[in-house]
Order: sequence, then C-alpha cells, then structure tokens
Amino acid sequence: MSSASGSAVEKRAPAAAAPRGLTRSAYPRYVAGKLAGAAVSLFAVLVTSFFLFRLIPGDPVKFMTGGRPVSAEQLAVYREEFGLDLPLWEQFTDYCGKALSGDLGTSYQFHAPVVDKITEALPNTLLLTGTAFVLYTALGAFLGTRSAWRHGGLGDRLNTGLALTLYSIPSFWLGLLLIIVLSVGVDPIPGLFPTGGMESGREEGFAHVLDVAHHLVLPVVTLVAVEYGQTLLVTRSALLDEMGSDYLTTARAKGLRDDLVRRRHAVPNALLPTVTLVFVNLGRTVAGVILVETVFSWPGLGGLFYQALSVPDLPLVQGLFFVFAAAVILMNTLADLLYPMLDPRVGR
Repeated sequence: MSSASGSAVEKRAPAAAAPRGLTRSAYPRYVAGKLAGAAVSLFAVLVTSFFLFRLIPGDPVKFMTGGRPVSAEQLAVYREEFGLDLPLWEQFTDYCGKALSGDLGTSYQFHAPVVDKITEALPNTLLLTGTAFVLYTALGAFLGTRSAWRHGGLGDRLNTGLALTLYSIPSFWLGLLLIIVLSVGVDPIPGLFPTGGMESGREEGFAHVLDVAHHLVLPVVTLVAVEYGQTLLVTRSALLDEMGSDYLTTARAKGLRDDLVRRRHAVPNALLPTVTLVFVNLGRTVAGVILVETVFSWPGLGGLFYQALSVPDLPLVQGLFFVFAAAVILMNTLADLLYPMLDPRVGR
C-alpha cells in the first residue's frame, strides 16, 4: 500500500518555481534550447514563405494593370517599383531584412502595408476562431473524459462514433450543407441564418452585437462540429492510459468517490497530450480557417489569404503565411515551457 501511495504522490507532485524534474540550473538551459529551436523554425518559415509562393503561376504585375493593355516599358516600371526586377537573392535578402524590422511589404492589390491589412482582419478571425476554440475544446474535453471513464458503454460508442464521423467531414462541405439547410431553407425548414458575411451593416449598438452574433452561428457550428472530435479522442486516449495505474487503485481503496478519483487524480495526470493539442489549436486561432471563412464570406485572415492567392499578391501571401506559422510555433514553444510545471517527469 505504501509503495502505491508513493507512486501516487510522485505522479501528482506539484511544480514549484523551478520544476522538480529539472534542477534550477537545468531549467534555464531547457528554456534556452526551446527558444533557440523556435527561432530556427521561424527563420525556416521566413525562407519557405519567400520561395514557396513564387512557384504559384500568374504574373502579379499584369494583375496590377487591371487587364488593360500596357507596353513593355510600363510593365518594367511596375516591376522596378515593387523590386521584382532585382535578382532573386537580392529580393530575398531585402525581404528578410524588412521582415526582421516588422515590415512585411506592401500589398499589390490593396496598395497598403501588409501589416495594416493583417491588423485590420485579425480581430474578425479571433472572434470566429476564438469562440469556436473555447466551445470545441470544452466540449471535446468533457465528452472525452466521460467516454474514457465509462469506456465500452453505449455512451462511449455513440460519442466516439459521432466524433469520428464529424471529424472526417470536410469543413467546407459541412458549411455549404448548413447554408443550404439553415440559410437558404429546405421545406419545411425556413432560412434562419444569413448566408455569409459578418454583419448586415444597418444596426447600431446592442442590435449590432446581436447581428454579428447571428452571422457567427453557422461558421462557429461548422468549426465546433468538425474540430471537437480531435480533442475528444486525444483526451479519451490519454485518460485510458491512466485507468489501470496503481495510484488510482490506491485512491479507490482509500474510499474516495469515483468522481473525486477522476477529477483529482486521473485527469491531471492525463493532461499533457490534451495540453499539447490545446496550444496547437490556440495557435491556429490566429491562422484562421481559410475554407470556412471563404465559404461564409467572413472578413478574416483566412478569407484575406484566399484573395491574396488568387492574384498572386506575393507580399500579402508571404506575410500571412509567416504570421500563421509563427503563431503555431510560438504556442508550441509555450506548451513546451509549461510541460515541466505540469509534469515534473518532463525534461529529466
């Protein structure tokens, strides 16, 4: 009994200012290693964003002429204005130098700084993806915990089956289906929600808030339906790995209620995989969801990225790609830094 109790205490050992799995001198080295890895990844993204999108077919200079017939001299002026006449290596060094100072260039189609366009669209994306993130994370973690604790039962089979089905459905297809059924209307179901956009543009004050919330319903439902299954399955799998542990047997032998055993002992020790997924998804909230935003004409970063690709608007595409990837890298790094505080065994 004492051995099992010792195991339980070790698994649930709280983290101090310097995690027990790492000494006070080792933890700064651990942090420095993770930050260095993030810096290397960000530079790799910077390089990739420059060269990758130059493979896209299409001439941005011809797009800037608006389809009007222009002379070769006029095209040369445009190329010189945007630096497209320079050798590729020189364009790359110029791009990296400006990016490090926070200048991501000027959009070809909007004739505005890329940073300004990203800043303008970012709140709309965060409203959509942030709302969906909170809902599908909470729903997936709750149902995943319940399914694992009663694994093999009817509820577990229904939850897992539905989650797998919805997770396998393309988000754009589900979004279009919801538009047909709940926006356009199919007898006897009337059209209840707008087909797209973020607002009607006629309301003010609290009525405007309700209008935005009305437009938000279908894209959020689409994201929650497709994404909650991933959190459910990861939480369920992690908790099932803990189910047969000695410390849970000891906790039950002490007479603790089943709900208390699950909440205080099993769930905290099964957190790491779920925390990883939560931080990855948190990074993706900045990246937006290109297909869903495009289907619902939501004026966020995803829709902006789709518009930029169709030109191609190289500075805007490069800037958005860098921001998307940087958000995920930074959230992953933050998760790595929190791991030793959640589980002292990490980093030993």
